[in-house]
Amino acid sequence: MEKATILVQLDTDPLPSVFDRVVAVDAGVQHTFSYGGVTPQNVMPLVHGCIFTRGGKDLARTAIFVGGSDVTAGEAVLAEVKKHLIPQYGLSVSLMLDSNGANTTAAAAVRAAGRHLDLSKTKALVLGGTGPVGQRVARLLAKAGGHVRLGSRQKGRAEAVCEAIRAHIPGGHLEAVSVASSSDAPAALDGRTLVVAAGAAGAVLLPKKLRRGCESLKVAIDLNGVPPSGIEGVELGDKGADRDGHICYGALGVGGTKMKVHRAAIGKLFEANNAVLDVEEVYALALQLP
Repeated sequence: MEKATILVQLDTDPLPSVFDRVVAVDAGVQHTFSYGGVTPQNVMPLVHGCIFTRGGKDLARTAIFVGGSDVTAGEAVLAEVKKHLIPQYGLSVSLMLDSNGANTTAAAAVRAAGRHLDLSKTKALVLGGTGPVGQRVARLLAKAGGHVRLGSRQKGRAEAVCEAIRAHIPGGHLEAVSVASSSDAPAALDGRTLVVAAGAAGAVLLPKKLRRGCESLKVAIDLNGVPPSGIEGVELGDKGADRDGHICYGALGVGGTKMKVHRAAIGKLFEANNAVLDVEEVYALALQLP
């Protein structure tokens, strides 16, 4: 008799995400065990509960999902989870990281850009680039071979993120730029073919006048789901819409793909007991979607 599929949800927030649990159900997971307030210090018994209760091929029917609103905390939990697996004896389960939806959202956004641009030649500007989604978008674009300007109000923070990305993508073409005021925007936009806004809700990162004035710009993607738009003039539901000669995507226009990617990634966890799905692996799944 085939064992039921179990997804163990390790959330770094006090209350486990309802969103992530609903997606798990819609992806076909039979049982979701949700734990909140997970830290590296308390993760070991949860991992051992996964790997010592089933054996052989049945371990592929158990997987771990690391989530929560804090990506840095999620990365720390994922690293600790890996320490307590025993793959040399086959005692392992598949793992997925998607804190704050950063990996699935970034994968969907970059996939959208790739429908219209050759990413290996793309010159991109990522606004809100030091945030969780912005960092992942920049990392994927750098890996594709393009040139990425990573914008932040604090250039020092942007430079630190560029260095962190280069640790994952040696030779990645990244440039930190300041976007502390509207006077910084023309230089940051100069020569860019793609702009992705991944900043916090409530802030207009790219006014319409500046977007219209950028002659090189071809694609604009705004990932802010709460009005006002991060890229002024881009509507929430835009999905390849023409706005002033630019191909535009809004948060809902990207969101449908994000949900498909999330469900596909959950399904992938149960194909083996040794997968680790971080942003590159999630993006690879996004590229396989119709």
